[in-house]
Amino acid sequence: MPKWIDADGCTEADTAIYENHTFHGELTPSQLSEAHRRLSLITGIVCCLGDVKKRSEALERASACFQTGKQTIRKYLWRYLVYDTIDALAPAERKGRENKELSSNEKTMRWALNKFYYTKNKNTLNEAYVMMLKERYTDKDGRLVEEKPSFYQFRYFYRKTRKLKRCYISRDGIKVYQKTKRPLLGDGVQQMAVCAGFGMMDATVCDIYLVNDAGGVVGRPILTACVDAYSGLCTGYSLAWEGGVYSLTDLMLNVIADKKAHCGRFGIDSGEWDCCELPSVLITDMGSEYISANFEQISELGVTLVNLPAYRPDLKGPVEQFFDCIQSEFKPYLKGKGVIEPDFQERGVHDYRRDACLTMETFEKVILWCIIHYNTKRIVDFPFTEQMLDEKVKPYAQDIYDWSKENQDCALIMTTPEKLALTLLPRCTGSFTRKGLIVNQMRYRCEGFDEEFLKGGEAVTAYNPEDSSFVWLKTRENFIRFELIESRFREKDVASVEKMKEQQKNLLKEEGERSLQADIDLARHLELLVRNAETDGVRNRIKSIRENRKREKKKTHKNHAREAGVYAE
Repeated sequence: MPKWIDADGCTEADTAIYENHTFHGELTPSQLSEAHRRLSLITGIVCCLGDVKKRSEALERASACFQTGKQTIRKYLWRYLVYDTIDALAPAERKGRENKELSSNEKTMRWALNKFYYTKNKNTLNEAYVMMLKERYTDKDGRLVEEKPSFYQFRYFYRKTRKLKRCYISRDGIKVYQKTKRPLLGDGVQQMAVCAGFGMMDATVCDIYLVNDAGGVVGRPILTACVDAYSGLCTGYSLAWEGGVYSLTDLMLNVIADKKAHCGRFGIDSGEWDCCELPSVLITDMGSEYISANFEQISELGVTLVNLPAYRPDLKGPVEQFFDCIQSEFKPYLKGKGVIEPDFQERGVHDYRRDACLTMETFEKVILWCIIHYNTKRIVDFPFTEQMLDEKVKPYAQDIYDWSKENQDCALIMTTPEKLALTLLPRCTGSFTRKGLIVNQMRYRCEGFDEEFLKGGEAVTAYNPEDSSFVWLKTRENFIRFELIESRFREKDVASVEKMKEQQKNLLKEEGERSLQADIDLARHLELLVRNAETDGVRNRIKSIRENRKREKKKTHKNHAREAGVYAE
């Protein structure tokens, strides 16, 4: 242990270590952290170095408190006192086998793995080995040299240096890695959806061909669904031939609809399927319909939209699982009725379109039965809390959803179908004029807006592309309806109105030249008549105008009844 001595009595050996030792470079974060930890072990000892008894007691306390040997603490103290810097307490950087100098063959094999194996071409290890020999172990005539590594050496080096994460990403891509290969270290979807009210939306093309009422094959319908991420409950669906914003509007209206009344229209008892609130958070992918300005207007109702990265279906697992479960439920019972099998795209397989026999109405009944079973009878693998177990909540999506509504501060929004439909209508800028509110080149009116019509200006309006009879002025509080002035466009869709206007424009354009030619011909005839009527400078007599008028009236007067043959027998 250190002791006090006279500085003049120090020998060269006593100062050799201090003078010859220097520290190079900055410490790494891990080294600096360990140095501070070691400093904390000796802090209580440094302050009492001169008193042997107190120093021993401090050493005892430090050893017991930090569960560290006394000799180890002494070594840290000696190093700190000798070098007078915290850097002396940092552990030496350990160099593993990977940092050792590679041989020339190992460097070549590392180069070959990076160039030929860790690529999207997905070459096998043997193919990468052959390519390496061709590039680095052949002479100018293309013959193999004698001193070359064997395939077993190449495979051994690959296995020794392989990093699975790097291998997956370089060969399959980051998207495949995130989807199917990455470690699953999260707490599941409940880590994000802590209660009911987090809706996950997606759409899929059903694996079945349908026919119309006449028996003609129509194709495969589109199923769009909204699934509560917390409980797995299907809160709404849309089954239609159209996708895009149309199917989203249909879906949102179904989410807030009375499920009992909806199922009653198909002659189905909805049972315990009970949900008519709008989720306050809607989670979607990067589909064009989900990121459109039209659908984003739903945020005006208090809904938060979350767009997940592309090609990441694993982030919305509940809705993907819903599609798999629904189709796996009806497929076994509809085989030979238009259901397609996994081999439907292979050449020479059976044409499943010939088996189609179900109409859209019948298939929607099938989907409804499957959804009701999915919500109320399918056992859910849910992480039940202690409270849920005490209250004996059943492991069904509907029961978990109902429990969350009653016991948690759920993020659900109540709204009306009318307000939701108006919110999702497309919008454009209208103009106030004396002729009315001009929207899509059509005129609209509403009582109580005389000042706006006279003053002019622009306004945000919502319109229905399928019926131009009305538009709605968007204000901060609500929507105000305006009625169409031009009756010829009433109950026509916007596309039809634009077509009529285009036809009228083309008609006027075609007749424009003829009308211009007619104007020229008229001017020519009038000039000829005027030229013939000129008096060659003779001045007219202006006296006796009244007598002249009487004579001319008598000369040109007609008996219209006689000329029309009224007196003829």
